[in-house]
Amino acid sequence: MVDYHASNNQQSAGEVNAYMEQENDWDRDLLLDPAWEKQQRKTFTAWCNSHLRKAGTQIENIEQDFRDGLKLMLLLEVISGERLPKPERGKMRVHKINNVNKALDFIASKGVKLVSIGAEEIVDGNAKMTLGMIWTIILRFAIQDISVEETSAKEGLLLWCQRKTAPYKNVNVQNFHISWKDGLAFNALIHRHRPDLIDYDSLRKDDPVTNLNNAFEVAEKHLDIPKMLDAEDIVNTARPDEKAIMTYVSSFYHAFSGAQKAETAANRICKVLAVNQENEQMMEDYEKLASDLLEWIRRTIPWLEDRTQEKTVNDMQAKQEDFRDYRTVHKPPKVQEKCQLEISFNTLQTKLRLSNRPAFMPSEGRMVSDINSAWHTLEGAEKGYEEWILSEIRRLERLEHLAEKFHQKAAIHESWTDGKEAMLTQKDYETSTLSEVKALLRKHEAFESDLAAHQDRVEQIAAIAQELNELDYYDAASVNARCQKICDQWDTLGTLTHNRKDSLERTEKQLESIDELYLEYAKRAAPFNNWMEGAMEDLQDMFIVHNIDEIQGLITAHEQFKATLPEANKEREAIQSIQAEVQKIAQSNGIKLSGANPYTTITPESIDNKWEKAMAMVPQRDKALQGELNKQNSNDTLRATFATQANAVGAYIQAKMEEIGRISIEMNGTLEDQLTHLKEYQQTIMSYMPEINKLEGHHQHIQEALIFDNQYTSYTMEHLRVGWEQLLTTIARTINEVENQILTRDAKGISQEQLYEYRASFNHFDKDRGGALQPEEFKACLISLGYDVENDKTKRSGQMVSDDFRALLISTGNNLGDGEFNRIMGIVDPNGTGSVTFQAFIDFMSTETTDTDSADQVIASFKILAGDKNFITAEELRRELPPDQAEYCIARMAPYTGPDAAPGALDYMSFSTALYGESDL
Repeated sequence: MVDYHASNNQQSAGEVNAYMEQENDWDRDLLLDPAWEKQQRKTFTAWCNSHLRKAGTQIENIEQDFRDGLKLMLLLEVISGERLPKPERGKMRVHKINNVNKALDFIASKGVKLVSIGAEEIVDGNAKMTLGMIWTIILRFAIQDISVEETSAKEGLLLWCQRKTAPYKNVNVQNFHISWKDGLAFNALIHRHRPDLIDYDSLRKDDPVTNLNNAFEVAEKHLDIPKMLDAEDIVNTARPDEKAIMTYVSSFYHAFSGAQKAETAANRICKVLAVNQENEQMMEDYEKLASDLLEWIRRTIPWLEDRTQEKTVNDMQAKQEDFRDYRTVHKPPKVQEKCQLEISFNTLQTKLRLSNRPAFMPSEGRMVSDINSAWHTLEGAEKGYEEWILSEIRRLERLEHLAEKFHQKAAIHESWTDGKEAMLTQKDYETSTLSEVKALLRKHEAFESDLAAHQDRVEQIAAIAQELNELDYYDAASVNARCQKICDQWDTLGTLTHNRKDSLERTEKQLESIDELYLEYAKRAAPFNNWMEGAMEDLQDMFIVHNIDEIQGLITAHEQFKATLPEANKEREAIQSIQAEVQKIAQSNGIKLSGANPYTTITPESIDNKWEKAMAMVPQRDKALQGELNKQNSNDTLRATFATQANAVGAYIQAKMEEIGRISIEMNGTLEDQLTHLKEYQQTIMSYMPEINKLEGHHQHIQEALIFDNQYTSYTMEHLRVGWEQLLTTIARTINEVENQILTRDAKGISQEQLYEYRASFNHFDKDRGGALQPEEFKACLISLGYDVENDKTKRSGQMVSDDFRALLISTGNNLGDGEFNRIMGIVDPNGTGSVTFQAFIDFMSTETTDTDSADQVIASFKILAGDKNFITAEELRRELPPDQAEYCIARMAPYTGPDAAPGALDYMSFSTALYGESDL
């Protein structure tokens, strides 16, 4: 049965008395009708017993069993959940009257006004008064708390029945008597809430007894609602007793209300169990993952601690490759497992804490700290193993490197010594000229220097061989043999070198004079040759210039170069005269010049050839420079043409922007006149578009010529494009602003004079003419419209304004607190730009006092249609709303996913907030 405790005390005494005064105005004479009295006796007795059985008792005769007041007090305690004063156990009449009075006082304390019902009448067993008292109790504790769509008690219960039975055929509940005679209404109520219990389509309207018995039996068996009436009592009465029917129906109301609570409780239990099961699964997963990870670490550490040495680098590199495979293939999944382990542990602890469960304590050795400790040991072993591998590889690489280095140096040395003995023993200087002998001597000196330099290599070879022997290199024998051969050959070369030097020095003096001439030639030919190569490089150098000044600089430098050519030609002729002198001396003394100049590879022929090439490049350079000069002159003309047009366009845009600024401030006439004037002005501006296109053509020529600067104007094409677009945007925005003012005026009922006044105040405080007010300017603008700081009176233009407007200005005036002003700024500047546009100002002034619907009001309306549920069904929407609006809601409402969701449940709360832009529709 139903627990009334939670709702017994919700309504005020005033509401209870108001209703009781209506319900107590019942025709007590009708109780003399035996049929009605019989129905009330059965119904009220069954209702009382449905509650008394909770206390382990019941009544048989309603007017006799309440006479001593004991069961009456017990009934009130059960249905109210409160304790009544201790009853008197005496058998005397006075004791019974006192007990009944305690019960009646308790009823009166609940705001119920008892009319013509006294304790003596109850004690005397007055059936009429006893039934009236029980009806009063039923009204207060079973019916009074029923509220549907702001109606209460009887009207609320009737409205609930009508809504629940509306979809059913042959059911039309209009009252609590004849509307229930055929039994279909009772069956419809049960089927609406428990369709599994009733086969409604099998019921016939012309068989009321079967219908009533079916409903009463199902209610008693499955809904714990005792049978309060007999079907024959209802069918055989022209007009069934209203109070009996109301009492019976209220039991259905509370039974289905309790079923909802039971379902909620079951859902809560399932949720708790699901959380507990999920937590247990997470604990099992953690234990298994921790065990597997620790076992992998235990198996891996011995492998990382193995220090078996290898003999070759390849073998050690194979170990290194295994280790790299471990680091890139085997370990990363374990790193992920460790990370997942810690995440699972933390997530589990958080879930346990949020669900008020004790913290999870893993089994011994499987704590996160134990995992981290084992992981730390693993990483230490990794580091040691990696360092050992690298150390071994370095050691073996050192041996192989030394051996390779030995053989490389030995090969280089042997290659260098190859043929050196034959060279040192030949007699070529005996038939050579002075220059050749001097060259041989210099060459021999260079060889001696080379020989001395190779001394270090021989010593290095010997040192490497010694180190390889100390490191027990496996091929030390062949290294030692090769090293000994190199040392013996080195001693022989030293002796031969000394002997050859003596022979060359004796021959040198004979040919010294010729040698001095060769030396002078070489000293002068080399710098001259370098100068010619540099000159040729400069003459062929590519150049990139951007203006006339740069190309003029290159031409000046080239002219300076040409001025140095006569001196250069004199130096060339002097160099050639040295070579001629050598030839003269040789011919005079019969000396055979068998070779070229030993001090240089630069021949007289090569000097003459380079000179001729350089002289041929000079006119080519002249032509290239002159062509570039002509190009830069053409580019300068393009610059000037663009600059002339750009300066004109820039001045036009600036002038028009200033005119628009003045127009937006000095708007006269009606808004429609202003709009017409602005559109005409817009057409005037658009007629200037050919000039912009002309400028674009000039700019295209500039770009094609790759001109990147223009000293004749400060305007760039991008700057002018932005200015032109800003000009078009500004006039369009001004037109839109006037159009919005017209819309605001027509929609909000703002007069033309008010708009003029708003615009005048806004422009006055818009000091920078930027079209927006700063927060302090906005605040001052509001005050200027009517809030007098000194007198605290609201005036506007010397005239009192309406109370609503005065309240608005006071709420936004000088006395604004920071919090209130921030709220207003949030309305007029929702994006936080720090400024207030005129349109936002107009919207604020027009909407602040306008009554509008809200999302909460729409939610409350849907809640009524849904029967106080947190969701609504498509059938309910189609039943309560016009067809087009019902289908609109059904198409846009998301499925309801709350814990109390039913099949086909729709979420009207999210839908309502989306209507007002508070979420996505």
